[in-house]
Amino acid sequence: MNQSRIVRIIGVDPGLASTGWGVVESARGKLRYIAHGCIETRSEQARGERLVNIYQSFLEVLKNHKPHEAAIENLYFGKNVSSAMGVAEARGVILMALTSHGLAITELTPNAIKKAVVGVTRADKKQIQKMIGLILGLSEFPKPAHAADALGAAVCAANLRM
Repeated sequence: MNQSRIVRIIGVDPGLASTGWGVVESARGKLRYIAHGCIETRSEQARGERLVNIYQSFLEVLKNHKPHEAAIENLYFGKNVSSAMGVAEARGVILMALTSHGLAITELTPNAIKKAVVGVTRADKKQIQKMIGLILGLSEFPKPAHAADALGAAVCAANLRM
């Protein structure tokens, strides 16, 4: 990689209720924070409406921030297996949006992101928020946790490029 080239990376932590996203730039081995946020859906909405909302809202994020690459968290079947289907569906519409924009996609395990950001795979949400804030030089820790996780995915992908 040409280290003088600025690469804008969007990280995504997919979820049906809350899809976190975060954008960083990487150049010459340094990271710069751009933006982060969450796309929220309401449980009383029909699932299809929620997925359309995620897709359309995420397209707007892509339009506004114009990333060059993407990093997305892999599906993880932790203790809450019942939410896995919704997360998988949300992840699918995010992958569709990223692919339709021609972005190269790095898929990362939650443990890889935790290891890259905190140094250990057993890090909790607060540790990730704190370390992302420190790594990116933010005056406050990024909130909500899904957005911090998404920034973690972007940071991890940037580190893999170096």
